[in-house]
Amino acid sequence: MIGVLRTLLSSIPRPIFFALAALIQVVLVGLMVYDRVRVLREGSEVTLQTRPVDPRDLLRGDYVVLTYDITNLPAGDLKDTPSQGRGTPVFVKLARKGDFYEAVSVHAAPVPVADGEVLIRGRATGGANCGSTHRLFCERLHVNYGIERYFVPQDEGKAIERSRNEGQVSVVASVAPSGRAAIKRLLLGGKPVYDEPKF
Repeated sequence: MIGVLRTLLSSIPRPIFFALAALIQVVLVGLMVYDRVRVLREGSEVTLQTRPVDPRDLLRGDYVVLTYDITNLPAGDLKDTPSQGRGTPVFVKLARKGDFYEAVSVHAAPVPVADGEVLIRGRATGGANCGSTHRLFCERLHVNYGIERYFVPQDEGKAIERSRNEGQVSVVASVAPSGRAAIKRLLLGGKPVYDEPKF
């Protein structure tokens, strides 16, 4: 089987082979861009409050590290149930309370949501390795949603970090029906300062 594949690949002229490889890479990048655009256009908007981050882990390059009120959560009914360890997918039900969306419950699989609720998907990067086998959910979870970094124009990160550490930064995230999230807008003191293009 491998010999047949090698023979087939060696029979393709090099320029065509490289053109096909380049085309595949362009298609893959295009699919990633399309997926992000789809989340931003079709997702439900939720506003999330950020929290201060340890100063040793502030700006790396031209992005700001963000953590949220929904990052550290009680596991609720998930406590002592089986997990896949670090990185286990979880679904967090959010509901609007005042200006922001807050966590209502955490689930191992998608669950139905009522009007005004949103289900956001994340990965338990902490709290999914308890019990004697280290394969049970702990009492509390640390969840990453893929929206923990926000790229900013060069030399503007420090001011945003100061505002973030003073509790003045929040984000509007777009959450697709699948639970995937993307940052749509960064707010300082409730006012938009950066908007993601919708292409």
